[in-house]
Order: sequence, then structure tokens, then C-alpha cells
Amino acid sequence: MPSADKPGALARLRAALPGLSGTERRVADWILAQPEPLLEASMLDVARACEVSDTTVLRMCRNSDFAGFTDLKLALARDLATPMQLIHDDITDEDDPPTIANKVFTRAMRSLQDTVEVIDPAVFSAAFELFDSARTVLVGGVGTSGVVGQAFYQRCRRLGIGCDAPQDSQVQNINAALLGPGDLVVAISFSGETRTIVAMAQRARTAGAAVIAVTGNRESHLAKAADVVLQSVSHETRNEPVAARLCQLSLLDALCVAYSHRHLDDALVREQRAGQAIVESSY
Repeated sequence: MPSADKPGALARLRAALPGLSGTERRVADWILAQPEPLLEASMLDVARACEVSDTTVLRMCRNSDFAGFTDLKLALARDLATPMQLIHDDITDEDDPPTIANKVFTRAMRSLQDTVEVIDPAVFSAAFELFDSARTVLVGGVGTSGVVGQAFYQRCRRLGIGCDAPQDSQVQNINAALLGPGDLVVAISFSGETRTIVAMAQRARTAGAAVIAVTGNRESHLAKAADVVLQSVSHETRNEPVAARLCQLSLLDALCVAYSHRHLDDALVREQRAGQAIVESSY
């Protein structure tokens, strides 16, 4: 079911066909002929099936009015979904409110468990060392990822970490360009193809800063622009992937807890001061 303001995925692919190159059209024709398998395929799977490069697959996506491969898959999932799936993937017409609550929590727990299982200890350790040694931390994200970024910013401030998380994407990019060696960017985008966040990561790397990407797409432009990738796992059809947000929050919370563990005395003092401020401001 396409959105009201944009044609569905299949319609956009068909409309783009005349302007695609020969290899790009081969990819589009493959998807149009069998759209369902794409939902479980990686970009590399599609490239191999069509005997093209993964760059060709990505170029086809962008020339067909998609932000990237993940955007195509999400749009296609919405095309093929029932109206009920657009609300939540697991619920049915017969479910009562308690059953719905159970299914929402079950899906969230499944996403968290899947995310835990893909954490590479060496990669997480590398991300933590970058975080622990950073002179300053710049956090970037828009939309629901921006909400995650603001929560992470608050945790960093309570830990005494020099951190900035401007909500304006242009300011995010300006600040990234002004970073240098020893600084860190934490770039958050579930699709990994949010243009302003990718640009922010690329500018930070050019300036000499390190980049941690928090994304659900290891093949994305954001992942390729990062020093370290922390992957969140969530399979949601709806436009607002809430389970993905929970996984992103948990990954970043794990960094903060690890930081507190290493700097325990200072962290406890700061938590006490923050707690006292909360108590006094509630009178």
C-alpha cells in the first residue's frame, strides 16, 4: 500500500525503466518479476542474481527515486503489506488490546535479541575505545534517529563528556566540518542512507575525526563512511520503526554503561549531583 504522497515501489520502478542503463534495467526487471524475494535479500544477493556489481544495484535504486537499497526494500514491503501490517507486522483483525500489547512487546524483545546476537565483541570494543578517548563527541540524527541522538546526548552530558547534538541537519554538517583529530561523530540512521547524516560522517572523516555509525544497514553509505559500525536489527513494515529505535538506544546505552564502569568514581559523583538537581527542581 503506497503512501498518499508518493507512488509505490513497483510503480516507481516501472516509471524509471526508460531512463535506466542496460545493467540497471536488468536489476529493475529482476525485482519487478519477483518482488517478494527482495524482502529477504541483501544488496549483494541481488547483484549476484543479476550478475552486476552492488554499485549498479545502488545506482538503480537512486535513479528510481529511492534513497538507497534499504529505502527500496521498505517501500516494497509497504507495497506488499496488508493494511494491518502497516500498523504492526504481527497483529490481526481478531486481536484484542491485551493481545496487541503482548505482540508489540514480543516483537521489540525479538529485535533486541537479534541485535545482541550480531554484536561483534571486537567491533564494540573498538567503538568504546573511540568513545572513551574522544576529545569531543558530535551526535547526528534526524527524525526518529534524532530522538535517539537527543537521549544519547543527555547521557553523555550527565557523564561529563563534551558532547553536542544540534537538531538542525545543516548545523550538524557545519559542526562536523569543524572537527579534527581526537574528535568523534556518532551518526545515527537506521537506513544508513539519510543524505545529511552520510554527508556529516564524510565531512567529519575528511576533517580527521573518527566516526561511529549506528545503523541497520551494513552495506549503506553511512556504514562505508564510518570507522566502526554498530548494527541494530529490526524488521518492521511501518514507517516509524519503534523497535529499531529501542535497539539503537540500547547500543548507545551500552557504550555509556561501559564508560561509567571504567570511570566509576567520577560517574557515581556525577550521578549523585544530577539526582540531587532533579530532586531539588521537583519542589
